[in-house]
Amino acid sequence: MNFADSLEKHIDKLVGTLKDEEGLKEVLKRKFTKKEYKVFVSIEEGNSIEETAKTLNEEIDRVEEIYKKACKKVNQELFKKELVDIYN
Repeated sequence: MNFADSLEKHIDKLVGTLKDEEGLKEVLKRKFTKKEYKVFVSIEEGNSIEETAKTLNEEIDRVEEIYKKACKKVNQELFKKELVDIYN
């Protein structure tokens, strides 16, 4: 999975350049809950919401809710600051 492409798709206003893939993965793991991280990665890898729900033993509505919450978190200013590489 390419974290940079996935995040750029969801971030409304990005100032600066994103960190490298390893840095982005580290920030996402730290800022998302375990379930948010699993849902976000699964859906961004191309799995359907139904497949993701089945894999995580969750209801489809709950997975949709978790994904929306994760996408909302990505747009918070403090979250975006951690995703951006300040040295470039």
